[in-house]
Amino acid sequence: MTETVIVDGEGQILGRLASKVVGLLKEGKRVVIVNGEKIVISGPRNRVVNGYMLLFSVGTLFNPYKLGVRRPRTPINIVKRTIRGMLPKTHRGETMLKMVKVYFGIPKELQGKEMMKFEDANVARLKGKYITVGELSKILGWKGNVN
Repeated sequence: MTETVIVDGEGQILGRLASKVVGLLKEGKRVVIVNGEKIVISGPRNRVVNGYMLLFSVGTLFNPYKLGVRRPRTPINIVKRTIRGMLPKTHRGETMLKMVKVYFGIPKELQGKEMMKFEDANVARLKGKYITVGELSKILGWKGNVN
C-alpha cells in the first residue's frame, strides 16, 4: 500500500504547493490536501479575478455560441486543475491525478492526524497582495460558503 501524505493548505501559495504535490505524486505517494479554500493565489485581487474570468469567454471554433470547456469554480476543482496542469499529459499523469484528494476544511476522519506544510510555499514570503481560493470561487459564482 502506498504512503498517504496529508498537506495543510492554509496559508500556502497555490503554484508552489501544486509543484510540491506533483513531486510527491511522482514518488508514488497519495496526497490529501485539507483547507483547500484557504490556499492563496499571489497577485492583486483584480488581476487574479480578471485572469480567471477570461477563461469563461473562450468559445469553440465549431459552435461559437457554445462556451467551450467547463471551467472550475469550486475551490476543490481550482486546486485540482492547477495540479493537473503540472502533471505529465500521459496515462501515468491521469493515474497520478486520481491519487490526489482535496477537501474543503478538515474532515472528521483526518482531524488529529499529522499534517505537513511546505516552508517555501508559505504566504509569509509574499510581499505583495494575494487572494484566497475561497474568495476567488465566490467571485466566479460558486454558491458554497467560505468561513
